[in-house]
Amino acid sequence: MAINNLYNNGILNEHNLRPSHKGKLENPTMILEGVNPTCGDDIFLELQIEDDTIVDASFSGSGCAISQASTDMMLDLIIGEDKDTALDFADKFMRMIRGEASEEDIDDLDEAGILRDISHMPARVKCAVLGWRTLREMIEKNETEGSAHADHEECPVNS
Repeated sequence: MAINNLYNNGILNEHNLRPSHKGKLENPTMILEGVNPTCGDDIFLELQIEDDTIVDASFSGSGCAISQASTDMMLDLIIGEDKDTALDFADKFMRMIRGEASEEDIDDLDEAGILRDISHMPARVKCAVLGWRTLREMIEKNETEGSAHADHEECPVNS
C-alpha cells in the first residue's frame, strides 16, 4: 500500500481525526509516556484496570496520523479485555508489522489490520508501533514491579 493510499484510508482518517479514546481518564491506575523521537510522537497512555481487566483506556499527546490512529485502534481492541489478551493483541500486531502474522492473527486485530503494509514504509514503523510498545512496557513493568513506580517515563497512579 502506497503512503498516499494509507493516509487516504477512511478508517485511518477516522481514528486520527476523530479518535474515540483521546483524552484523560478520571481514575487511571497506570500511565506511561511513549516517545518516538524520530518524528516527534509523544503519547501518554492511561489504563484503568480492575480485577486484571482493562475497564477503560485513553491516550493524550501529539503525533503523526499513523501513531494517533494506531493507538486509538489498539484501545478499541483492549478495552474490556484482560491484560493477557491485551498483550496477545500487541504480540499479533508486532508480528503483523514484521510480516510474520497469520491471516487469522491479522483478522483478530480488526481495524488495526489496515496497517499490515506499514513494514514497507520503514520511516513509519515506529509511529505505528508506539502505542502497542507503550502498552507492552506498561503492563510488563507493572507485572515485574508489582505496582507503578516513578521514573522519567512513568507517572504512577495510586489505585
